[in-house]
Amino acid sequence: MSNTILKAPFPALRTLFLAGSAMLTTAAGAATLQVGPGLTYATPCRAFAAAANGDTIEIAGNNTYRGDVCGIYPSNLIIRGVNGRPKIDAGGLNAMGKAIWVVVGNNISIDNVEMFGAKVADQNGAALRLEGTHFRLSRSFLHDNENGILCGANVNSNIRIETTEFGHNGYGDGRSHNLYIGNVRSLYFRYNYSHDANVGHNLKSRAITNTILYNRFSSTPAGVTGSTASGQPSYEIDLPNAGTSYVIGNIIEQPLLNQNPNMLAYGEEGATNPGRDLYVVNNTFLNDDSARGTFVMVGTGVTTPVVMQNNILGGIGTDSNQASTVKKTNYRSIAPGFVNRAAYDLHPTDAQVINMASAPGTTAAGVSLLAIDQYQHPAWGEIRPVVGALDIGAYEAKAQ
Repeated sequence: MSNTILKAPFPALRTLFLAGSAMLTTAAGAATLQVGPGLTYATPCRAFAAAANGDTIEIAGNNTYRGDVCGIYPSNLIIRGVNGRPKIDAGGLNAMGKAIWVVVGNNISIDNVEMFGAKVADQNGAALRLEGTHFRLSRSFLHDNENGILCGANVNSNIRIETTEFGHNGYGDGRSHNLYIGNVRSLYFRYNYSHDANVGHNLKSRAITNTILYNRFSSTPAGVTGSTASGQPSYEIDLPNAGTSYVIGNIIEQPLLNQNPNMLAYGEEGATNPGRDLYVVNNTFLNDDSARGTFVMVGTGVTTPVVMQNNILGGIGTDSNQASTVKKTNYRSIAPGFVNRAAYDLHPTDAQVINMASAPGTTAAGVSLLAIDQYQHPAWGEIRPVVGALDIGAYEAKAQ
């Protein structure tokens, strides 16, 4: 993992996310509860039960906590793995028929945990079931659950997810996903690696505002095992109820074996969110399906023209099914030139890409659409080193 210091991107977008939410900081006089072998609390759930609002729970890493399922009821907790990443294995159990951990409290922050094995009778068991208001997750790995995260409707809630890997979550019925975010106020999703969803989507969000920056959505070839088994996702990104949405600087790859030819879906279940504006800027799309594909699929209820600018569109397929989509300085190629496509080194090599992007400017609301960072694998990010003019796609070309 890089030691690059990451500045807060897109000040206007950050303001949108933080508006109305509480800051996740340790309250004065709060306690730190230590979890692990030989420590005060043997398991995280015992510490959650003993915690007061505002406490910090430190979970000793390099340990597996099997069957440690429960609800998290206090608010303003900081929960973090220390000295390595702790593993939380459902072990065939669940809390309330819902999840490994059911997050009931408000303003909960979870950092540096691995969670897997969530299964319930309804076939939608989650590693994390979000029921409180405001939540943050970082530096974690959620895999091989029926859902990675499952979050219901809460229009007062802001969800922030960064530097986290989601892999091979989903029951296999198409109704469970790597992440399923309900109708919340905002989703801020940055520097994540979401891959190999088991039939469901790599990201599904009904949020009123979606800010999706510098992530990698992809899958391993059939039969190949990486950090998880390979999967056949449906959509790479699904925003079924529209919403003001910024999709900037991402790698969005559709594997050869998939459950749906559309890669980014917007408003296809009904554009019921108040905002119906989608900005798709400086992404690198890769369609490995040689028979079909739509890069951006827009529901008929969306009448605002989608903005597609500075994207690499690799492989066959339709750019957008919306006739009014505004398309500017995108690059289409069956096989775009990259440093090493097979290894996902997607720094461009085509002359038609390098220094050929147009300035994306700002939205009517004054939000900058400029890509200032780029994804760094696995589940991290770095400052985008622009030399000369901006390049098309999710990466700048490497210095010669």
